Amino acid sequence: MGLTGMTHDTAQREIDWLYGTQFFGIKLGLENVQRLLRELNLPAAGQKFIHVAGTNGKGSTCAFIHSILKAGGINAGLFTSPHLIHFGERIRDAECMISPDEIAAGITRLRERVADWNPHPTFFELALALALEWFMQRGNSWVVLETGLGGRLDATNAITPAVTVITPIGWDHMDMLGDTLPKIAAEKAGIIKSGVPVITMPQHAEALEVIERTAKERGAPLTIVEAPWEGETGLAGEHQRWNAAMAVAALRATGLSFDENVIARGLRDVQWPGRFQRIRNLIVDGAHNLEAAQVLVQTWREQFPNEKAKIIFGAVSGKDTAAVLRELAPFAAAWHFTGFESPRALPPETLCEIWNSIGLEARPVTTHSRIADALQAVNVKDRVLIAGSLYLAGEALALLENKTSAFERSAQ
Repeated sequence: MGLTGMTHDTAQREIDWLYGTQFFGIKLGLENVQRLLRELNLPAAGQKFIHVAGTNGKGSTCAFIHSILKAGGINAGLFTSPHLIHFGERIRDAECMISPDEIAAGITRLRERVADWNPHPTFFELALALALEWFMQRGNSWVVLETGLGGRLDATNAITPAVTVITPIGWDHMDMLGDTLPKIAAEKAGIIKSGVPVITMPQHAEALEVIERTAKERGAPLTIVEAPWEGETGLAGEHQRWNAAMAVAALRATGLSFDENVIARGLRDVQWPGRFQRIRNLIVDGAHNLEAAQVLVQTWREQFPNEKAKIIFGAVSGKDTAAVLRELAPFAAAWHFTGFESPRALPPETLCEIWNSIGLEARPVTTHSRIADALQAVNVKDRVLIAGSLYLAGEALALLENKTSAFERSAQ
């Protein structure tokens, strides 16, 4: 899948074109993606999938599943979103990440295929097709798929998996998924297929009722994980032990059999950046909604009891930012509100206004137009938390890991 005759500039233009398709927005529905996969003869014959939806924890759960498969000697594909630093993170297997050359060559083929389509495929539909083509060429027998937005009308729902997983459901993307928990749960539970095993965990009662009803209607055997994983995991926090337990249950539901030592190694060796990730005295966490913030607070208290942090905070529009700030406030020694490289980023002045409107105890507040300025403003000896958005987390990691030249901003 090389780039014969394709220069770096040409390759970059192809990748830029893919990002440009984000302006088509998010279109929920399966007709376009089904047509695209049909014309490309995707997915590969015999390929098996594990499909994961939910509001929070779905990326971590995918990472746990993928890590166990790797520990068990299976080179599985992994499709997740969004990326933190660059697009290639979204498409990988146990051996490598899709390369820039492979991305560009794949986009060239897709671009020619859909040039006259109306409606035009969306960014996410094209990214999924690119991933499935790469997984086919890599010969991946198993693929772990994370939904993008929702589930029922998400592009990934064009695939019939061997097992489905539904992580905790909460209030997010209400403008597109519904304004009540049962409505949001109905969208997430839309990935449940006839006869395909479903794995979940204790949920809000309203959400669990929808999952149970949908599974029963579709004859899908339902397993509700009753306890968190008791062993060590490579990701911090009690919530990650629940994600680990769902990952183990999902693999058992596929019929794959792994030695307990293999499972333990996979859960211990997992890597999933931007989720309570420690870099010296800094913690980077992509918590961007109320439930994620609550989990972040719980993990913070487990790891750093009685400690406060200087919080570098940035958020995108369309979220309940006030609820997140209110949740983080008890351990905020100071706020550093910052802008970042996302077209949806809220101005730091707006974040100040939201914080002031909450009416909680005053904290020192500073605004910064860039994350780099915010990082320079904090003392490296202080405990620092970077939170509020995965896009913010990604840009911060690019700076902290000296990967700014590789950073690619994204709106999805």
